[in-house]
Formats: sequence, structure tokens, C-alpha cells
Amino acid sequence: QITTVSGNEFLLQSDIDFLILDWFHAIKNAIDRLPKEQRITSRNLEFKLRKSSSIELLNNLDTESKEPKPEHRKSLIFRLNYSASDTNDRNRVKSRLKKFISRRPSLKTLQEKGLIKDQIFGSHLHLVCEHEKSTVPNFVRLCIEAVERRGLDVDGIYRVSGNLATIQKLRFVVNQEEKLNLDDSQWEDIHVVTGALKMFFRELPEPLFPYCFFEQFVEAIKIQNNATRIKSIRSLVKKLPRPNYDTMKILFEHLQKIAAKESVNLMSTQSLGIVFGPTLLRPEKETGNMAVHMLYQNQIVELMLSEYSKIFGSEED
Repeated sequence: QITTVSGNEFLLQSDIDFLILDWFHAIKNAIDRLPKEQRITSRNLEFKLRKSSSIELLNNLDTESKEPKPEHRKSLIFRLNYSASDTNDRNRVKSRLKKFISRRPSLKTLQEKGLIKDQIFGSHLHLVCEHEKSTVPNFVRLCIEAVERRGLDVDGIYRVSGNLATIQKLRFVVNQEEKLNLDDSQWEDIHVVTGALKMFFRELPEPLFPYCFFEQFVEAIKIQNNATRIKSIRSLVKKLPRPNYDTMKILFEHLQKIAAKESVNLMSTQSLGIVFGPTLLRPEKETGNMAVHMLYQNQIVELMLSEYSKIFGSEED
């Protein structure tokens, strides 16, 4: 970032170090060619070089000094002589920052005072449920209810993407406010609601199907005999932690209602499997079998939708 004498500001950006260096030399040479009466003294000249998240200052450029050399690291740094007053100013700022940081209240204190709320998006499922004293996150219930009120007949429901900016706005509201009205006009696009629900599951630090169950579900879906395959999937589902089981049950019951309207919304169990497979279950560490895993992920969701009553029903069923 360059600020001229007249107050104009220019921002030059590049990820290529030698290109930035060329720019620097070109600007410096242009300044050197100016008539002496038009030159600005080097001590009053400040360049700011922004790269990624770092900001380096280019200060005190002396037209007679040697050309600076880039250091052997990613960010390009030019360091020239700082005056004693500059050093004192920096030390004072550092001292004040240290005092501020040491005196600031802890995260727990801020949460107790209600200044910082527990996040819904990006938190572990069991922590959200513990905080809400339930086994299914309230946000999941609200989304499902909204979709079942006004989205079952919508073409491509869950497949069509909503406006990302509005989804992010909804995400922010959910994380900041206790009460949420999804019938508010700003959430009238049902694809925003479905997009936010998918984002909630996608951002879980551990997916709805816990990592430790992933390989077991994959092995189960590989079983050739259909009755045995269903029995194996059912057995694994029953072993899930309570928040995972209850949330999965209400979600799959909802998706089954979506699939039942396939003739209107064009969302079959296969389509829903493709949408939700990678969102709900994934390996903890991706390997070269990503494409194969994706196929199994889709098939697991599709089977659980097709055989919902057998997998989530009572033993008598």
C-alpha cells in the first residue's frame, strides 16, 4: 500500500516475491528521478507491503543506500534504520498491549456474563445438546419443521443451493441469538434454510456418523445379502451415542418425507444420498479411495432412507 504526498492511496498485491521486488525498485527509481524540489525526504516516506495476513513497513528509504535484499522466507521484508523515537513508540505500544491482554477477562467469564454465547455452528453435537438440555439441536428441529411446512413440494429441495450470503447471515443469527423465527421474510427462500441445515452438519467437528464408525458402516454396506446388510446397519445405528442417534432418526424421518414427494420435488432416495452422504459421514483422514468412499457414503444414506422403518423401528417391527 502506497500513500502519496497528495493523499492518494494505491494497493499493489502479488504472491510472487520477485515481482514485488521489481515493483519496489521501479517505484524507488521513479522517486530518484524526480527534481530535488519535488522529492519527499526519505524519512517521511512510508510504504506498506501487504502479503497474506502479514504487514511489513518499508520505512526510511535512503536514495543513496544499497538495494535491500529479500530474506529466504515466504514474506518479503525490508528493514532499514529506525530512529530512536520509533523504537520507543513501539516499546510503549507493546507494553500497553501486554497490560491489556493480561487484564482482559477469561472466555469463561465472558460466557458467564452473557457477552459471548456458545456457538451452534462448528460445535460438537453433544456439546450443543448438553447446552440446550436435549438430544436433538433446536436449530435442526426448526429447519426440519420449516421445510415440512413450506418446502416438501419444492423442486430440487436440498439439491438446489440457496444464496450463500443469506445462509451466512442466518448462521450468524443462530450463533448470536436465542430465539429464531424461520418464517421471517428474510428467510423466505426455503433453499436458504436447507443450505443452513446442510452447513450445520458439514461444520460439525465430528460428523453425525462418528469417525470411529465410518469403516464399520462401509463394511456393512458391502454385504451382499440385503437382509444381513440391513441388520448390520441397524446394529451399528443402535450403538451410536444418544445425540447422534436421536438427531439421525429425526433427520432421516424428515428426508423420507422428502423422498415420498419425489414425483413433485424430483428428489429420490438416491438423490438425497448423493446430497447428504459426504455431509453426514466421512473418514477422519482422507485417503486415495475418496471416490470409492463417496460411493459408499451415498449408498449408506440411500439404504437407510429406503429401509427407515427396519433400521430405526422397534425390535417387534
